Amino acid sequence: MAHYVVGDVQGCYQELQSLLKKINFNSNKDKLIFAGDLVNRGSESEKVLNFCIKNKKSVRAVLGNHDFYLLYLIEHEKKDKSLKKVLESKNLNKYYSWLKKLPLLIEVKIKESKQTYLISHAGIPFLWTSKDAKKLSKEVTESLKNDSYNLLDNIWGDTPKIWSSKLKKYKRLRTIINYFTRMRFLGEDGSLKLDLKSSKPKKGYVRWFDQTKKNLKDNENIIFGHWASLDGKTNLDNIIGLDTGCVWGNKLTAIRLEDKKLFHVKKK
Repeated sequence: MAHYVVGDVQGCYQELQSLLKKINFNSNKDKLIFAGDLVNRGSESEKVLNFCIKNKKSVRAVLGNHDFYLLYLIEHEKKDKSLKKVLESKNLNKYYSWLKKLPLLIEVKIKESKQTYLISHAGIPFLWTSKDAKKLSKEVTESLKNDSYNLLDNIWGDTPKIWSSKLKKYKRLRTIINYFTRMRFLGEDGSLKLDLKSSKPKKGYVRWFDQTKKNLKDNENIIFGHWASLDGKTNLDNIIGLDTGCVWGNKLTAIRLEDKKLFHVKKK
């Protein structure tokens, strides 16, 4: 059995199938984890979701910002051209039910190598320990379960810019979601700089992983997506980016956790 993590698919179903063929994915014994943003921008989001549901015994995923957007559209009965096929699908309720249960963080422990992998869409800020991150992920999952309509109506916006354990209700949940799904650059105090999307920081801001790396134990690793302009390059062995911009014409990437081998297929 092998564990594979796949970067941002964003509706690129044909490339996903090519990648699965390349890694010889066997749904009867292997495990497949998506690092968020399964949908949107690409033309075959519904096929990606159908694949996940058909293989849900072997497939897991974390929520990305585009997945949250789809949940919002479904819950609030909104329309969007790029997700038209999904929103008009006979399987819409199945998509909604499956997505709604997804966490913001998945932990995988590989016995053979004694390595632990923390997988989230955008990463984990240095403000949180891994224990904090797990707890905060569960907090959002619980809110999606019990208060999804109001939560999905209140997650949009760039404020508060910095995490505080004193934050309450939707401000608190919005901030947690922004760190997990939209983070790239942080101020030295850990404040989010959400309008900066390049791979090069501006003065006063750092790439989130340049701070978080100091928190990790020798056997801890973080896998993330979201940041296409990095092309997966962090120059770190234990913090690995998987968004290599497939939907923008580049490539789709997976990593095998047992040996950290990377696999790529080019955009068709």
